[in-house]
Amino acid sequence: MTLSRRNFVKGATAAGAVAATPFTISKAVAANKELRIYAWAGYITDEMLADFKAKTGINATFTPYGTNDELMNSLRATDGTGFDIIMPTVDRVPGYVDFDLVQPLDTSRVNWDGCLESAVKGSEVGGIVDGKRYFAPSDWGTEAIAFNTDYAKVDRNNLSYGDLWKPEHAGGVTVRGHSALVGIGLWLESMGKLPYPLLDSYKNEKAMRANFDVILKTATEHKAAIAQYWSTENEAQGAFRTNGAIIGQTWDSTAFKLKQEGEPVAYAAPKEGALAWMEGFVIPKNANNVDSAYEFINWYYTPEAGAMFVESTGYNSTSKGADALLPEATKQFFQDSYTEQELKNLWWWPIQEPWYVALRNEYQDRYLSA
Repeated sequence: MTLSRRNFVKGATAAGAVAATPFTISKAVAANKELRIYAWAGYITDEMLADFKAKTGINATFTPYGTNDELMNSLRATDGTGFDIIMPTVDRVPGYVDFDLVQPLDTSRVNWDGCLESAVKGSEVGGIVDGKRYFAPSDWGTEAIAFNTDYAKVDRNNLSYGDLWKPEHAGGVTVRGHSALVGIGLWLESMGKLPYPLLDSYKNEKAMRANFDVILKTATEHKAAIAQYWSTENEAQGAFRTNGAIIGQTWDSTAFKLKQEGEPVAYAAPKEGALAWMEGFVIPKNANNVDSAYEFINWYYTPEAGAMFVESTGYNSTSKGADALLPEATKQFFQDSYTEQELKNLWWWPIQEPWYVALRNEYQDRYLSA
């Protein structure tokens, strides 16, 4: 993914200094037509829905999903019908286009001035397919190392994905199946133990299978270290709260939420690079309330809406000026989690085409059932 790490950080840092673009209500949109939002669990709160209605007069309902695969399967089952706006990760958008499930955005209807320029530019890879833009970036975050500061043995200055598998962490590790394999892959690559560069795994099946055969062998050898696998945010948090995890490869939001609750959990990027992703707004092919979908995107591209999203999720909004409205604790978590060099060293998820996802799921299943 070509989102410039330096430019993204620069854009995010400058966001607070950018004047907010006033939100204007489109009188052409009838206030009573309901907008159906399908997004990640925890992303859309009652407060956000109430603010959206207060600003636009539009009623909206929110249905949550837990994974990209769940979203894809739902849309394929209904041929892109049932929802008016969805929030996939940018690396998966080409797959939705391949299956003819989504429609190009009318870019003239989006208030791009409310979005960080670096995010708009960075989302061109994946978000633009065959010259048409399908994706309006909403947020970005990472998957790296969350750890209990009382029990986990972590040297933040030399942290690696391989640290998960140290003997002293045995029985206390939580990971997500398919992304744990990537973390192990980055660790092995750093030691010169993969037959091909890890990124070649996303380009052709030969490299993918050769690399993942090595990765799967290493992952299986360390399987006894696992306290719990996770696939959703709630499961990742539960691993630390109740199921004995002291360290894990999780989303940044996992550590953010646990820390908010007073748990002794911190978050840090390994030297191989935190896995970074971007999500955004996409309109399904058969949405029946397209006008309100654009109103929602433009409502989100205001500092107030972006700040509400960050407070709800712990992720980083692409709305200009959102960071200036955040509580100090939220700002401090970000500062504590990443150094400037670590932000420059993010490992952005490559485009995951349908053939790769199918193979990835095959290896994940073999890992989980080993």
